[in-house]
Amino acid sequence: MTWPRAFREVVRSGLTIEETRLEPLLALRTAVGVAIVVGPTLWLVSPAYAASAALGAFSAGGATFQRTWRPRKVIALAAGAGLAISTFVGYLAAGRLVTFLPLLAVWAFAAGMAWALGSTAGIVAATTVGSMLVTITLPTSVERALEHAGVIALGGVAQAVLILLFPIRRWGAHRDALADALAAVADYARRLRHDPTAPFDPEPLMTARDAASVTPSQARTRPPVLHGPRGLAERIRPVVAALADPYVGAPEEGPGRDRARELLDAAAGVLDAAARSIRRGTPAEVPPGSTDVLRVDEEHEVLEEPARQAAERLVELLGEALEIAGSGGARGKEPTPPGPADAQFLVRPTMFRLVPVVVRAVRLELRRDSPVFRHAVRLAAVATLGYVIAAQLPLGHGYWAPIASVMVMRPDFHRTYARAVARLAGTLAGVALATGMVRALGPDAHVSGALAVVSAGLSYTLIRTGYAYSQCFTAAYVVFLLGMGGQAWEQTVPERVVLTVLGGALAMLAYVVFPAWETPRLPGRLADWLAANGRYAAAVLRSYAEPTREHHADLRSALLASREARAAWQEAYDRARQEPVRPRGLTSREAQEAQEALKKFGRAAMLMESVPRADSRFVPEAERFADALEADTEQAAVDVRERRNPDWGRVEEALHAWEGAAAGDRSPVVRGAELQKRALEDLATAVSCTPLERDVGCAREEQRVRAAVAAEGDGSGTAPRGE
Repeated sequence: MTWPRAFREVVRSGLTIEETRLEPLLALRTAVGVAIVVGPTLWLVSPAYAASAALGAFSAGGATFQRTWRPRKVIALAAGAGLAISTFVGYLAAGRLVTFLPLLAVWAFAAGMAWALGSTAGIVAATTVGSMLVTITLPTSVERALEHAGVIALGGVAQAVLILLFPIRRWGAHRDALADALAAVADYARRLRHDPTAPFDPEPLMTARDAASVTPSQARTRPPVLHGPRGLAERIRPVVAALADPYVGAPEEGPGRDRARELLDAAAGVLDAAARSIRRGTPAEVPPGSTDVLRVDEEHEVLEEPARQAAERLVELLGEALEIAGSGGARGKEPTPPGPADAQFLVRPTMFRLVPVVVRAVRLELRRDSPVFRHAVRLAAVATLGYVIAAQLPLGHGYWAPIASVMVMRPDFHRTYARAVARLAGTLAGVALATGMVRALGPDAHVSGALAVVSAGLSYTLIRTGYAYSQCFTAAYVVFLLGMGGQAWEQTVPERVVLTVLGGALAMLAYVVFPAWETPRLPGRLADWLAANGRYAAAVLRSYAEPTREHHADLRSALLASREARAAWQEAYDRARQEPVRPRGLTSREAQEAQEALKKFGRAAMLMESVPRADSRFVPEAERFADALEADTEQAAVDVRERRNPDWGRVEEALHAWEGAAAGDRSPVVRGAELQKRALEDLATAVSCTPLERDVGCAREEQRVRAAVAAEGDGSGTAPRGE
C-alpha cells in the first residue's frame, strides 16, 4: 500500500462511526461518579482540588469501559491508585528537568510495556502518564501533593462504590461473549446450508473462552448458565461442518442434502434461541417445528453413514441446547454442565497472583523486534521530547502536547495514525462547542463544573462509537474544567489546538523513525500457524487411532494453540495490509492464497475430529500418517521462514500406504486425510519460489552480506535496515 492510500484509509478509519450498542445507563452511572467528587470539592475546598478529583473520577470511569473480564470495580480502584501514585511521584521530581525528564521517560516506557498484558492495561497505564503531566502543576508542597493524590484516588473509589451499589447487567459482558459464540455457530450452520465449505471464524469461541476464565471468588458468584454452553458450541461446530460437507457427510444433491439443510436450519434456530436466553437471562422459545425436525427416524431416515452418525450426534447436542434455551438461566433450573463432575473452571489469577504473570509477559517482550518494546521506546521518547519542545513555546499548558502523543500512540501503524487524526478532529469540534457555550453562559465556576460533568457523560456514552466522537466531548470537558479553575477560553482554546497538533505530529513521526512493521513478519506468522495446524491435525489423528484420555487432552491443547496461531496471523495480516511498505517475504497474493490453504487444512482436521469411533481398536495407519504430517509441517514451517519450497514426501507416502491398507474403505477419516493433502499442496503452490525468484533472492542476500562486511571493514558500523 502506498503512503497516499494509507493516509486515505487512516482518515476514513479515524472518522468512521462504529455501529455498536450504546449503554446510556453505564454512562450515566459513571458521570454521576464524576459529579459526586467534583461537586463537594468545588463547594468545600477549591477549584484546584476539584480539578484533581475530576481527573481521577473521569479517568477511572473511562477505564471501566475497556474490554476486560475482571470486575469493573477492581479496574476503577486500580486506575485510581495508578493515577494517584503517578501524580505524587511526578510532583517529587518536578522541580527540575534533570530529575523529571528521566522519571517521565521511565514511566512512559513502563506504560508502553504494559501493552504486553493487553490493551486494557496499556490504555490505563497511558492515562497515568497524562495524570503525571497535568496534576504536578497543581500542588505547592509535598503535603499538598499527597492531598491531591488522595483526592484523585478518591475519584476511583467513588466509581468503584457506584459499581458496587448500582450494578448494571451483572456478568453482562460474559453473557454477551457466550451468546455471541452460540450465535456464531448458528450463523455458521445457516451458511452451510448454501455453502457446504463455508469458513468459520473461531474468534467468538476464543473470546468466550477468555470470558470463562474466572478467579475463585468469581466462580462462586457466576450464574449457572455461564458454566456449560461454551463447550456445547465447541462440540456442535465440527458436527454441523461434517454433516454439510459433501465429501465426508451428506450427498451433494438429492433427499439427503435436503434433509441436511433441514437439520442445519433447525440447529441454527435452537442455537439462536439459546443465545437470546443467555444474553437476556430469560426463557426463550424455540422456533416452531424445530423439535419435530430434530428427530432421527430409524426406519425412514434418508441420511446414510457417516452423515447419519453426524445427524444423530447433532440431535443429541441440540437436546442439551434446548434445555438451556428453555431454562433462561433461572437459578435451580439450569441443566448440569456436561463433563466430569469434578471438572475445574478455567482459572484466572487474582490481582496479587498476577504479579508473576506480569513479570513473565513483560520479560518475553523485552527484545528489539517486539512491537510492544518498540512502542514503549517510542512512547518514552515522544513524551520527553514533546514536554521539552512545549516548554520552550510561548504557550501555557505545555503538557497538552505530550498528553496528545501518549493517548493516541498504539503499537501498530494504522491505529496510531487513525487516532491522531481522530483526536485532532474531535479536539477542534469539542473546543469550538465548549467555547461557544462559555461565551454564551459566562465564566462561572459552578456552571463550568456542571457542564464538565455533562460533557463527561456524553463522552462515556459515545466511547464505543469512535474515538473522534468521544474525544469531541472529552475536549469540551477539559475546556470546562479549566474554566472552572478560572482559565479564560481565549487562552486555553488556541493553546489546546496548537499543542494537540504538535503532539499528534510527534506521534506520527515517531512511527516513521522507529516503526514496527508487520509486513516483514508475515512469513514467520504463517510458519507458526502452519506448525500449530500440523500439531492439531496430528493430535486429531492420534486421538482417532487410539482414543485415550491423554490423546484427548493433547487434542484440546493443540486446538487452542492452533487458534492462537491463527489469531496472531490474522492480526499481523490485517495490519500488514494497512501498512505503506512493500511486501517482503510474502506478496499480498501469496499471503492470501496461503491463508486460504491453511484454512482448508484446519477445516479438514476439524471434520476428522467430528468422526465418532465405533470401537477402541488401535489404527496404526492413522498413527503413522499423524507422525508424517507433524514431521512434514514442522519442516515446512522452517522452509517458509527461510523462503524455501516445502515438500510433502512423507505425507504422500503415509497416505498412499493408508489407502492401500484400507482396501477400498472410504471412511471419513481417510477422506479428511486426502483433503489435508490437497490443502498442503495448495499451500506449497502459494509460497513456492520459481528458480528465477530463488536466484534473485540469493543475489540480494549476497549483496546484503557484502554491504554488512564492507560496513564493518570501514568502521562505520552501518548495516542495512531490517525494518
